[in-house]
Amino acid sequence: MNERLASRAERLDAYLDEHDVEAVWFARPNSFAWLLGGDNVVDRDSPVGVAAAGYDGDEFHVVTNNIEATRLLHEEVPHEDVRMHQYQWYEGSLESGVATVSPTPAAADFDVPGFADVDAAELRQPLSNDDIEAYRELGRDVASAVERVCRELEPQDMESEVASGLRVTLGAMGIETPVVLVGGSRRAQKYRHYTPKQERLGDYALVSVTAQRDGLYASCTRTVAFDAPDWLESRHEKTMQVETSALAATQRAAAEDGTAGDVFDAIRDAYDTVAESDEWLNHHQGGAAGYAGREWFARPDADDTVYAPMGYAYNPTIEGAKSEDTVLVTEDDIEVLTTTGQWPTQTVTDETESVELERHKILHLDSE
Repeated sequence: MNERLASRAERLDAYLDEHDVEAVWFARPNSFAWLLGGDNVVDRDSPVGVAAAGYDGDEFHVVTNNIEATRLLHEEVPHEDVRMHQYQWYEGSLESGVATVSPTPAAADFDVPGFADVDAAELRQPLSNDDIEAYRELGRDVASAVERVCRELEPQDMESEVASGLRVTLGAMGIETPVVLVGGSRRAQKYRHYTPKQERLGDYALVSVTAQRDGLYASCTRTVAFDAPDWLESRHEKTMQVETSALAATQRAAAEDGTAGDVFDAIRDAYDTVAESDEWLNHHQGGAAGYAGREWFARPDADDTVYAPMGYAYNPTIEGAKSEDTVLVTEDDIEVLTTTGQWPTQTVTDETESVELERHKILHLDSE
């Protein structure tokens, strides 16, 4: 068994014991990818893939139909460590296929009659060593693609055209883009989710993506200015301050058995410190990231466990401004993953003065 599967087996053995089940199954694409490292998706609109991956305490299994079995075995799963089961496409379903081969009692992350539900997010945290290395590579690639597109922007570009460029650039690197937001100067001020439209960028632009490869998700935002309003710089600096305070609070919470609610309290305090007390009401603040765009969100009184090592993507906004990157938080370090070293940065210290972090500034194309 390879190192990745060995780490998964250790967590799943504990899950089987704790929940008194004989097997656990995953058919949702992000959890299938977490378990086996492969892709079980054919139809992107379906919340459940064409195959389910399972573990019974001894072996890893994959159940799928006869259409997909050979392809998955050759291209998507570690075939030497996985037992493949297939059913005829016209005779059964994924649910019945899993029910036929699985010992019981069992749990699944999709609807299998008689099976318990499993919260896969808890199993996916914290990140393993293999996850971290893959995350570093994904973060660099996402930032590189976004920054390459951003450096070519012009005020007359359409938001929708920029979004298409982002999808193509990321897609060429094997990266999918479930979220692409491009807001020109008018719409970025009006909306927190600036879904791209047939509108010119104008004086400045906010560009945000959440991108996925091999099950891992990375989010980042970049701000490009041409003839930006006077207030943009100040608001952007405030969002960087809030984001840095959120990450410092995350590191503290992980060390002190804190919760997502504790991190949220620090975020709200940070908005108070920068004299923007009500801005947190207008947009979610982000949270843990990994095998989901957000494994949890920082909310008032949220009781989600804060883990390290783990990915985090906070995205504070102040009208017309936003700061966001995907960051690895460990016991003794905070490492920005979505970075290339080629974008202007500024050193920002959190409000407790315990953390210093390089944050991405506004790129002024008119001054280059």
